Amino acid sequence: MTTHDVHDAAEHARLLHEVFDAVLAGGSGPVPARSLVSESWRRSLAAQVDPDRRTPPVVVGDADLPDLRAAHPLREVMPLLHSTLVSIADEAMHVMLVTDAEGTILWREGAARLLHSADEVGLTPGTRWTEDAIGTNAMGTTLAVDAPVQIHSAEHLVRTYHTWTCAAAPVHDPDTGDILGAIDISGPLHTVHPAMVQLVSATAQLAENQLRVRLAIADERLRVRNMPHLTSLRGGTGALVTSTGRIVAGEPYGLWPERVTLPPGADRILLDDGREMMVEPLAEGYLLRAPRPTAARATRSALSLRFLGHGSPGMLLNGKPIPLTLRPAELLTALTLYPDGLTAERLALLLYGDDGNPTTVRGEILRLRTLIGSDVLRTRPYRLDAIVDADFAAVRRALRAGRATEALRSCPGPLLPRSDAPEIRDLRDELEVSMRRAVLDADDVDLLAEFAAHPLGRGDIEVHDRLVERLAPGDARRPGIESRRARLLSDF
Repeated sequence: MTTHDVHDAAEHARLLHEVFDAVLAGGSGPVPARSLVSESWRRSLAAQVDPDRRTPPVVVGDADLPDLRAAHPLREVMPLLHSTLVSIADEAMHVMLVTDAEGTILWREGAARLLHSADEVGLTPGTRWTEDAIGTNAMGTTLAVDAPVQIHSAEHLVRTYHTWTCAAAPVHDPDTGDILGAIDISGPLHTVHPAMVQLVSATAQLAENQLRVRLAIADERLRVRNMPHLTSLRGGTGALVTSTGRIVAGEPYGLWPERVTLPPGADRILLDDGREMMVEPLAEGYLLRAPRPTAARATRSALSLRFLGHGSPGMLLNGKPIPLTLRPAELLTALTLYPDGLTAERLALLLYGDDGNPTTVRGEILRLRTLIGSDVLRTRPYRLDAIVDADFAAVRRALRAGRATEALRSCPGPLLPRSDAPEIRDLRDELEVSMRRAVLDADDVDLLAEFAAHPLGRGDIEVHDRLVERLAPGDARRPGIESRRARLLSDF
């Protein structure tokens, strides 16, 4: 900033102070305040914010911040915000702040020399910056008006911040359109620059674009995993719906709204055109289908298997949860892998090895048929007569097609980790080795970092070594990676 610019900024700040003092005294200043600012002052004063109040309220303690950050959607775009804004903020003597939709600061990064000054005025994680909490400020006002704003000097309602300038922009959920939070850059008065608001606005748009890409990936994963439920309707009317009510696939094509309202626990809904639809919960999202006439022949069953990860095996049969223990889950895995069917002798070998007993298998098959029905589990040979959607099969297909990112994000953990059945153990090893190789071969540092945080990669020293080599010194992920790598090396 030139000497002339500094002089102009100081003159502008003095003018704003005159306006501020005059308005709060009940008069009018030499020039009117910007309408954005005057309206924000009115809202803030109506909320009984004291202009002489020192700092904002602390609403989240340090111990609760990690969980709040981990659950917040903007966590996914923090690497982008770091690479886009933090280096600029550090050089320009600013701090970058990210809030949630309630105006609570969750993340703060920037110039180390400025953090102490920020601490003194409450620009710290866990504090609330809505207009009704601390008056007119960029973060609170951008959330109030749902638009990018810049608040300079005495445009802040609380005098504490008259030596600060800040700019903020809202970030929206690409799914619902709701505000997720705000991105802000703040700094001392002399750091004001007209491009600040354009910078945070462009960064917010980049963040929304990245969230939109992630949403598209999630939609495609939902379609791929759950299309068997839709095809099981055999051309009947039906649709796949996300948990938020967006329709991602429908039959017949073109006869569906973009979104439907799904009241909690509803088993049927009415569309705007008057059609009644049954609502069947899936492992992720819902299936809408037209009610079946009571006398109609049942369509082919849809079986959804979720056997990856450290939780209990999960199964849905035509949208209804069916409790499973380990042994029937092993049987279902083997039957999914061999859709043409297996004899009792072959099943015994796959699940028990050379010591397997066909008689034992027949007993377990009988119990499984009782659980899921003889129309789903056929005999001679044993086979599944259903549209099967298995998470392990989807991950395997993605890996074989070279879609490493899709495979990793579709895989919450190892396959039936408590199982020691030979066939399960072999498939588990295949998936883990293939996943690791696909991630390492992708040469994608973000995917590598995602794998390092995944149950399959947390203990992988080579992955952590590569990340330490690849991550930039200022990358927010680096301290955690280095710490975990040190623990892995100490345990080695």
